[in-house]
Amino acid sequence: MKSLLTFALSISLSTLNAQISDFKDVDFVKVENIVKLNQGKNLDNLPILVYNLTSKLSNDVEKFRAIYLWVCENIIGDAYQHRAVNKKRAEFKNDSLGYITWNNGFKKIAAKKLLKHKKTMCTGYAYLIKQMCFIANIDCKIIDGYARSFETNVETLENLNHSWNAVKLNDKWYLCDATWSSGYMINGKIFIKDYNDGYFLTDPVLFAKNHYPINKKWFLNDSLTSNKFKPEPIVYGETFKHKVLPISPKNLKTFVEKNQEIKFVLKSLKPIFSEDISLVDFSGKEHKLCKIHDLKNENGIITFKYKFKSRGTRDLHLKIKKDIVASYTFKITKPKPLEKF
Repeated sequence: MKSLLTFALSISLSTLNAQISDFKDVDFVKVENIVKLNQGKNLDNLPILVYNLTSKLSNDVEKFRAIYLWVCENIIGDAYQHRAVNKKRAEFKNDSLGYITWNNGFKKIAAKKLLKHKKTMCTGYAYLIKQMCFIANIDCKIIDGYARSFETNVETLENLNHSWNAVKLNDKWYLCDATWSSGYMINGKIFIKDYNDGYFLTDPVLFAKNHYPINKKWFLNDSLTSNKFKPEPIVYGETFKHKVLPISPKNLKTFVEKNQEIKFVLKSLKPIFSEDISLVDFSGKEHKLCKIHDLKNENGIITFKYKFKSRGTRDLHLKIKKDIVASYTFKITKPKPLEKF
């Protein structure tokens, strides 16, 4: 069993490294300057905007970066649409045809608002990226599916609630999520602009931690397409920002015995100092730092252990500096009595 686990782990990590290094030699400084020069431009004439963003760039990677970055920096998440769609999803929870009918009509309203006010939600972001790529002659798809967060699709895939993009660059498909790159909502009411580059051409293994496409081929990883959905630890935007992949424990909920040690394993795609790693226990409004031991940080593989000294249910959160990057729930039970011989 140990050898199989080691083999599976080596596949995941080699895939991760290959993905992140595909464009390591591309300098996006010129792209970023062009995006800044076109800051605040409207969407009245999309071909002109795309021309201004891409005409001086030499390859599709740079052109897509310009399109993606401009959309993330200039389109605002619409709290009204966010609330309206969530309300209708709940209302039509058991009536998919009713929701589709409502949504088809709502899309027309949403499209007008996007073009006029540059405000939208996930479908609008994905649609605009696709349209701009079409003008730039870049192959791009809209991917519909399930987004996992601490609020929805935590343990089962109940709500079809998100859209993102797949883009073909140098004859290879990549994944990205302009909605989550652009910022985040607070209580579904206020949109905070906060660009997160972690969702740009993200490795499929990490992307699958909170994106589950309807069509499994858009996992872009054969090892993922054959797997059934299982509730894994919750990850966050900060997980993508730090480029961290939680590997173990594998499940959101884990049963352990009192005084049992659990080993935590994560893969880091960029350097992380050992002193920046911590495990926090949240109990109600209070939180305390967990005493971890045997911390090792070698070649991007970080491991440490923690022992549960009391029974009950615990919510533990893995942090990098001040950011939570993974959340777990542990049910600690009474140790089983030793068998008598």
